[in-house]
Amino acid sequence: MAKLNVQLPESAFAALRKDPGEFVSEMRIAAAVKWYELSMLSQEKAAEVAGLSRAEFISALSRLHVSPLQYSPEELSEELRDAD
Repeated sequence: MAKLNVQLPESAFAALRKDPGEFVSEMRIAAAVKWYELSMLSQEKAAEVAGLSRAEFISALSRLHVSPLQYSPEELSEELRDAD
């Protein structure tokens, strides 16, 4: 796993009421959720980036109000058509 050094203002931790370890964990989850929402990562890869199991990642999606189902209207219509 690659290691990154990121400098953040001390006030960021206080604003979110997180210690640095919790902050880093939340930052990974937030980035993975956003990249998943933008269809840049699959659910499986986003869970890996977040450092979570897939089930935990789906829970994080719910907590952050992002649907675990990332279908375009056309893809959804096709899936529903194929279900018949």
